[in-house]
Amino acid sequence: MNRLASRLPAIVEQHQQEILTEWVRLQLENGTWRAGRLQESQLRDDSQRFLSALVSSIKNGIQFDARSSQWAEIREILSDLSRSRATQGFSPSQVATFVFSLKQPIFARLRGSLINEPEALADTLWEATLLLDSLGLYTTEVYQQARESVIARQQEELIELSTPVVELWPGVLALPLIGTLDSERTQVVMETLLERLVATGSSIAVIDITGVPTVDTLVAQHLLKTVSAAQLMGADCIISGIRPQIAQTIVHLGIDLSSVATKASLSDAFALALKRRGLTVTSAAAAAARG
Repeated sequence: MNRLASRLPAIVEQHQQEILTEWVRLQLENGTWRAGRLQESQLRDDSQRFLSALVSSIKNGIQFDARSSQWAEIREILSDLSRSRATQGFSPSQVATFVFSLKQPIFARLRGSLINEPEALADTLWEATLLLDSLGLYTTEVYQQARESVIARQQEELIELSTPVVELWPGVLALPLIGTLDSERTQVVMETLLERLVATGSSIAVIDITGVPTVDTLVAQHLLKTVSAAQLMGADCIISGIRPQIAQTIVHLGIDLSSVATKASLSDAFALALKRRGLTVTSAAAAAARG
C-alpha cells in the first residue's frame, strides 16, 4: 500500500497543469459556479491554489486527517471557500462539487500513466477516491457549520429588530412586542429595555403586546419578569394591547396582573403615561378657544 500510495503524488505533480486546465473547464461547463455569482477569475484562482496545496500535501501521505498539520493549508483553503460560498448562496452539493469534480482529470492521468499496471491502477484509483471523498465531505461539514452560524446570527438580529424601544416622550418609553415570547427573547427584551431606561433616564415604560398572538401562563410570567426588572430600575410599567380575547384568556388562566396598569390600546397607555408625568394633551383649537 505504501508503494501504491507513493505513485499518486508523482503523477499528479507531473500533470498538474493539465489537471488544472481540465478541472477548471469542467467546473465552467457545469455552471454551478454561477449560482452564487462567483467570478470566473475567482474560480480559477481557487482551483489553482487548492491544487497546488494538494500536490504539496500528498507528498507526505494521501490519507486525509483533519487534525494533522500536514493538511493545515488544505483545511484553511477549503474552510475559507466553504464559508464564503455558503454566504454567497451556494448549496452544500455545489460546494462539495468543487472537490468532487477534480476526480475526472486526476483519474484520466492515472489511467494514462498506469495503463500497463492494472493492479497498481486499481489501487491508486481507490486511494485517490478515498482522499477526494474525504476532502469533499470536509467541505460539507464546514459549509454546514457556516450556515448554522449565519442562521444563528440572523435569528439574533431578528430578535433585536423585533424588540425596538421607542421614546414616545421625554421620560416615556414604548416597547412594542411582536411574535411569541420565550425565555431567550424575554432576556433580550429585558436587557434592551433596561439599557434604554438607563440611557434615557425614563421613568415610565409602555409594553405593547398588540403583536403578541396569544398570552398563556408562560408568556404572562415573562411579561411580569420584564415589568419587575423595570420597576427595580425605578420605572413604572403600563401594558397595552389587551384585546378582548387576551383579557378572557388571562381571566380563565387566573393570571394576576392587578399590580400592573393595563390598557386596551397604545394611545390609551400613552395618555396614562402623560398623566402620570403631570402632562395633558389638548388640541390647538381648544387651546386657542381658552386663550
